[in-house]
Amino acid sequence: MKSLYSNSVNGIRNVKLTNPIKSVGLMLFLIIFSAILVCVLVVGLFSYSTSKSIIKDKVAESSSVALKQSNGKLDLMFKNYEALSMQILLDKNVQDLLLQYKTATDDYDKFDLMKKIGDTVQTYVLANQSIAGAAIIPISGNANAVTIGTSTITTEDGQKSEWMKSILDGAGRLVWLPSKVKGYSDTASEPTFAMGRVMKNTTNNEGNFIMIVEVKLKTIGEQLADLKLGNNSETIILDDKNNVVYSANAEQIGKPSPIALKDSKKDEGSLTTTDSNDHEVLAMYNQFESTGWKMLGTVPVEELVKDAKQIRNATYIIAAIAALLAIGIGLLVIRMVAIPLVNLRNLMNEGERGNLTVRSTINKKDEIGQLAQSFNQMMAQITILVTQTNQSAQDVLATAGELSDASKKTAISAKEIAVATEEIANGATSLAVEAEKGSDLTSEISQQMQQVTGANQEMGVAASEVERASHQGTVYMNSLIEKTGLTEEMTRSMVEKVDKLKESTRSIRKILEVLNNMTKQTNILSLNATIEAARAGTAGKGFMVVADEIRKLADQSRQSIDVVGQITETIQKEIDETVSVLSDAYPIFQEQIQSVKEANQIFLTVQGQMGDFVGRLGSVTNSIGTLERSQVVLSEAMGNVSAVAEESSATSQEVASLSNEQTNISEGLVRLSDKLETVSTGLKETLSRFRT
Repeated sequence: MKSLYSNSVNGIRNVKLTNPIKSVGLMLFLIIFSAILVCVLVVGLFSYSTSKSIIKDKVAESSSVALKQSNGKLDLMFKNYEALSMQILLDKNVQDLLLQYKTATDDYDKFDLMKKIGDTVQTYVLANQSIAGAAIIPISGNANAVTIGTSTITTEDGQKSEWMKSILDGAGRLVWLPSKVKGYSDTASEPTFAMGRVMKNTTNNEGNFIMIVEVKLKTIGEQLADLKLGNNSETIILDDKNNVVYSANAEQIGKPSPIALKDSKKDEGSLTTTDSNDHEVLAMYNQFESTGWKMLGTVPVEELVKDAKQIRNATYIIAAIAALLAIGIGLLVIRMVAIPLVNLRNLMNEGERGNLTVRSTINKKDEIGQLAQSFNQMMAQITILVTQTNQSAQDVLATAGELSDASKKTAISAKEIAVATEEIANGATSLAVEAEKGSDLTSEISQQMQQVTGANQEMGVAASEVERASHQGTVYMNSLIEKTGLTEEMTRSMVEKVDKLKESTRSIRKILEVLNNMTKQTNILSLNATIEAARAGTAGKGFMVVADEIRKLADQSRQSIDVVGQITETIQKEIDETVSVLSDAYPIFQEQIQSVKEANQIFLTVQGQMGDFVGRLGSVTNSIGTLERSQVVLSEAMGNVSAVAEESSATSQEVASLSNEQTNISEGLVRLSDKLETVSTGLKETLSRFRT
């Protein structure tokens, strides 16, 4: 345990935590600690509570059976007393005496009749040792009451008492009266309870007396002597007003019950409540059929569950052991889960900032180890893709530079061709002027032969210059064709390299799609793990947190993939713009090549015509001697020279126009090359944020 704690603390110190409260390791530690401790406490305390409840139920059940048995015995005793009172009332001698007393008019006769009634009642009462005494009291009048045994109730006291009103309200039925500490005469040496009824004549149903029989309260105690509900248990009998009729504690007799029954209308039941001393007790009660009273038995709960406290004490001990075990498990989870997850998070943050050289060193076979391996593979693939893209961008930038240089050279050559073409046009114009002069001077050939010879010489020089200019234009056009072909080959190579770069970006997008599918699959697995953890209930809460952290890592991976995807989209867009520019430039190069070829053909035609022209000038020089004889022929030849000069001038103007068009095309090609170089520079700057 000590070694595990030391290793876990060192691991946590070596990892940068942004907020310990939000750490998954701390959350898992608290969840595991709380879950184990709560489970142990809940199980232990539930066992303690269940054992208490079972003990109370069993005691209540057994006590209720005992109470029913004692209730039956007392109920039988009460019924015997009721039968005794009925036997006294229905005694033939008593009925005759009651009838005689009704018709008697002399006081002595009435006294004698009451004495005889008392003697008859005495034979029944004194035969039962549990009866303390009895009294026969007139309902009205001043006649003295007849008392038997220890009873000394007077007529006056009886007629003023509440218990006599209760007997009269009974209308001949037996009425059970509550206990009194000193009896109903208030002079007895021991507590008694009583039963009373109106003594009615069965003939006319009239009653002039009431009979009250006092029973020794200890009789009930003797019946309950063998009733044992438990240690410190107590059995009392309550009347219908919830006052104590019988209790082993004489001080409680006649006082309200120390236990308040929630539902006094039920014949029997049990409940857990508190007594007058605020002690928790288990109370069982059962109602007598004969008297309507209730017998209440109470047992202190503390006495019942004192053995069950051992379960509670054992629960606290086991809870302490479980707390130590939870701490060990929590530290183990921190070491196995939290620390590797935080390391992976820090590595992903480095990757997000552009550092593609980071790699995880976690060597595990579990899900975290597999996640670390997947992270390393992902970073390796991204590094390869960025390296390839960077190399392609450098190639594009180099090609763009070469294309720019070639375009500039082409533009310079086009300007030189334009200058040469202007010189050819000027020479052709001069040739046309001289041809017109020769035509004008044909009529004066004979007089101005010397002038014709000089003009012939000047024409030869001009023809040589035109031929030389045509030859130089042809050389320039051949050089322009070669450079234009080289530019076309460079453009075609650039298109092929850009196409390869597009294929590389498509590979990047496919890999990003695979990675995105991996993150989606990870989210699905995390969701399934969360559902399974939720089904497991409390036991799966720890795994639910782990699944949630895996889902967060998958979300971070998805965000990183989205960033790479956006960068790839930017690269794809710039490559598409490069392809568009090259696609626009390629037809221009084709038109330029065609124009240069046409200009070269024109230069060749001019050169051939100028060769013919020089030959003709030689013929003219050889034929000057016969010029006079061939004046008509010379006029036609001068006309031909004039036509050729005009044609040469027109051709030179056409070549100048084509040269200007070639210059414009070269300038457009330079602009396109500059734009391609700008796009390549932007692509290189975008990739420079990644370190491989």
